Amino acid sequence: MSDAKVPAGMPGWIQTHVKQYLESGGREGHMWDSSVVGGPGPLPTLLLTTAGRKSGARQLVPLIYGKTEGAVVVIASKGGAPEHPGWYRNLAANPDVEVQVGTDRFRARASTIEGAERSKLWELMVGIYPPYAAYQKKTERQIPVVALKRVG
Repeated sequence: MSDAKVPAGMPGWIQTHVKQYLESGGREGHMWDSSVVGGPGPLPTLLLTTAGRKSGARQLVPLIYGKTEGAVVVIASKGGAPEHPGWYRNLAANPDVEVQVGTDRFRARASTIEGAERSKLWELMVGIYPPYAAYQKKTERQIPVVALKRVG
């Protein structure tokens, strides 16, 4: 993950969060204090590394996550923007990703969850971070729910 870069244009607080997470090996930064941006307080975050769908460059983003049987779950909300986030478009093109959850680093395969399983996991994630519900109301697209399953 060391050669992966946070995409250009990400806010400074994201750059700082990722730096802390990486430099501590995941001992710090895993529980991100979202109150710095008006959030509800400490939230579990992971680092997701994808390959750029056009450039092939490795890109790293911190994401709030939840756990389910055999996977970690993330939401491609982009704050309710009309388009999917770049990291989601990257993993849709190449679902083989790298994940760091705290001090645990692993390779994973990403899949977009649909149907009843999506509804269940959506509710799990709204329970962790309630603003997701408002983000969905703000956009016409269905916000993707993504499972990251460890491989190898």
